[in-house]
Amino acid sequence: QVHLVESGGTSVQAGGSLRLSCSASGYNFSNRSNRCMGWFRQAPGKQREGVAVLDSWDNTKYADSVKGRFTISQDNAKSTLYLQMDSLKSEDSAMYYCAAGTSYCNRVTMSLLSDYYGYWGQGTQVTVSS
Repeated sequence: QVHLVESGGTSVQAGGSLRLSCSASGYNFSNRSNRCMGWFRQAPGKQREGVAVLDSWDNTKYADSVKGRFTISQDNAKSTLYLQMDSLKSEDSAMYYCAAGTSYCNRVTMSLLSDYYGYWGQGTQVTVSS
């Protein structure tokens, strides 16, 4: 059974940095798995949006709103997905979710759409104050 647990969310001032972590158990994300994992976020009253995704070969894709500020990475040995967030803005405030895909995924097919991800964590809250 796949289990995703996020951590690292907190309150921070604009311009600051945070690193989110997602501990994954029961999920095969080795190089040959051809799967994707990603970070999504949802602010109150808004739809969930894709922030960054990464395939099992470490190819990445980012939402335009976070390019150059956020970095997604993984530590396969620790079964952990990370999201380094720098130069945070108030509009980055949201609940952040870790997600893991259930279908074939590579750098060509990787998507920021939540429909492609079947496993989800409970979320971790990030609040950026200006």
